[in-house]
Amino acid sequence: QVQLVESGGGLVQVGGSLRLSCVASGLTFNMYGMGWFRQAPGKERERVAAITRGGSGLYYADFVKGRFTIARDNDKNTVYLQMNSLRVEDTAVYYCAAGLAFAHPASYDYWGRGTQVTVSA
Repeated sequence: QVQLVESGGGLVQVGGSLRLSCVASGLTFNMYGMGWFRQAPGKERERVAAITRGGSGLYYADFVKGRFTIARDNDKNTVYLQMNSLRVEDTAVYYCAAGLAFAHPASYDYWGRGTQVTVSA
């Protein structure tokens, strides 16, 4: 059974930082691209960042470029999202997903349950 478990969310003030982690099990991790997505109340889910299987290919949404960094450790079956200079508009539930890194979100194969990130002014 495939599981993706996110952690590291929480409450932080504007300008602060958080590091999200997503541990995968039940799949051959290094065969999957990984993505971080987020969904705020009343809004559609949007891709934040993605990384290819080997880690050489990266994608960032324009609204996080220069602030967020995605990385993975294939030995630990873990993908990370380092989030710096957080803004109120970054408040959302953050999800990790496994699939083809740059594919449409609907094409991702597996999803975690999400971790809440709340940025207060």
